[in-house]
Amino acid sequence: MASGTAHPTPPAASPGAEPRGRGPRIVAELGRPETPEETAARKAESSRVYRSSQTFRNLIAALLATLAIVVVIVLSVPRGTPAAQGSIDVASVAQQVQSGYDHPVVVPHVPTSWRVNEAAIDGSDTWSIAYVPTGDKGYLRVSQAFDADTAWDAQKLSGAAPSGTIVVDGVTWTVYDIQDPSRAGNVSYAIGTKAGKDRILIYGTANPKTAAVAAEGLAQQIHDLNGAAQ
Repeated sequence: MASGTAHPTPPAASPGAEPRGRGPRIVAELGRPETPEETAARKAESSRVYRSSQTFRNLIAALLATLAIVVVIVLSVPRGTPAAQGSIDVASVAQQVQSGYDHPVVVPHVPTSWRVNEAAIDGSDTWSIAYVPTGDKGYLRVSQAFDADTAWDAQKLSGAAPSGTIVVDGVTWTVYDIQDPSRAGNVSYAIGTKAGKDRILIYGTANPKTAAVAAEGLAQQIHDLNGAAQ
């Protein structure tokens, strides 16, 4: 057996490590080593791209969060049919007005399906009920002016002139010719009559047939007021 001093085996180089003694790494795109300035520029560009990607991710996250909030708000809005508006007890209001003014007031007998939008003293000494009749796209107002004459009709209808008469259950009504509804408060049809010392107008955008229903529902009360005034 040969004798001699053993020499230690050098450690194996790590995979991918540059062999000792070689110069800076050659960049394939350049065909030469990077200069310090190019290295700094490459690192700066990498940082910029990373920051941009982070900003884009943050933007997407913010958009998703906003969308989630909108969805929660939409889902939290109550659904279903709105609560019905409280109905107006016309007879009760009429009784209060009659007691307060010490004057009889009329309330037409109309279909219960007609919606009442208002029942109150409208202006100076004028009792008024506003209806939305069933099956008619218009509205109808019944107004009773205390101690009034035909001049009140003209004032209420912006000077509309009479165009004829109709008779409903023994009550004669004056029909008013509305030439320009826009000048008459959007009223397109009106009839008026005397009731004791008062004047009664039925007017609005409802058709004449619907107005006749209200006139029929007032006939007996008008006869009573005319009889009391004699």
